[in-house]
Amino acid sequence: MPNHPGFDGVGRVFHALADPTRRAIVERLVRKPAPVKALAEPLAMSLPAVMQHLKVLEEAGVIVTEKVGRVRSCRIEPKALREAEGWLSGQRTEWERQLDQLEDYLKGK
Repeated sequence: MPNHPGFDGVGRVFHALADPTRRAIVERLVRKPAPVKALAEPLAMSLPAVMQHLKVLEEAGVIVTEKVGRVRSCRIEPKALREAEGWLSGQRTEWERQLDQLEDYLKGK
């Protein structure tokens, strides 16, 4: 996934967030960092499956994992999310501009 030719940084973030399990993990990590085991507990899947989801999030730059002793913990990396938010904001500005133009046209301005 990290070297996928069709994805830039923002594309990797959107790909990572496209999955509901990964979004649930991100929502938990936004509140506070957590060990992998704690992230896996509420999910109805094996630990290796959770690790695959974490790998996608980490490769997209959405999270950072750190191993201290025998415990691997995860935390949010805000930079990637900010870049995706910036892209969305730019799109919203363009959509609003086009809607304003349409409104002016329909009003005969």
